[in-house]
Amino acid sequence: MEIGRRVRGAIMSELNTFSIVARCERTGMLGVAVSTAVPAVGAVCPYIEAGVGAVSTQSWVNPYLAIEALKLMRDGHSGPDALAKVIEADPGRDVRQIGIVDATGRAAAYTGSSCTDWCGQIVETNVSIQGNMLVGAATLEAMADAFRESVALGLDERLLLALEAGQAAGGDKRGKQSASLKIYHEEAYAWLDLRADEHRHPVSELRRIHAIAKLQLRPFIDGMPKRNEAAGPAPAEVSRLLALPPAYRPGGSGGA
Repeated sequence: MEIGRRVRGAIMSELNTFSIVARCERTGMLGVAVSTAVPAVGAVCPYIEAGVGAVSTQSWVNPYLAIEALKLMRDGHSGPDALAKVIEADPGRDVRQIGIVDATGRAAAYTGSSCTDWCGQIVETNVSIQGNMLVGAATLEAMADAFRESVALGLDERLLLALEAGQAAGGDKRGKQSASLKIYHEEAYAWLDLRADEHRHPVSELRRIHAIAKLQLRPFIDGMPKRNEAAGPAPAEVSRLLALPPAYRPGGSGGA
């Protein structure tokens, strides 16, 4: 296990975040769960490619760090090596924070020297947990404990439990505004991509959305065309499900 932290101040325009980047050892799924105090974090921080790796780029976000790291992993570099290369080439590295896991579970994280305290990371095989502008180290430690203790569960549940544990331990010291859960498996499209883009309690809202998605969205995605299969029509049971008004589907609807 690698644990690191910084306690220096920085510019207040950073995207201040806590996140977990992980691989499921059983299935090979790759995922990111993240929450922050700006809207739509799922559109900014997580980057994943099936069979390649997963990245969360945060603090003063540079999306190209994640994009280039995925390219390097696709070309055969390990996650830690890819992270080292993109950080070395970034002149703004002091205000960056990034976590990375490759398709074999090799993980790494980086917290720049000017990220806002409390900030740091925990890195273990198959998982990287990182955050900045937190109330303290307890946020990341609680996330790591939740991830370890839920090893028998699916990756989506493990990531959500980690995010909830981080929030319960204090999370971002300004509060929260958005949260995201993104997972890739074998296809080029997401196995699950859920967001609470603007909410007073985004982590609990993400949990609510996840419960409905398991009943209404996962069957739809399971029926979508696969890379190595001939495309066909939607399965009959999925068509019947989607023909129902949302309020009458399993789990109902959160709409007003």
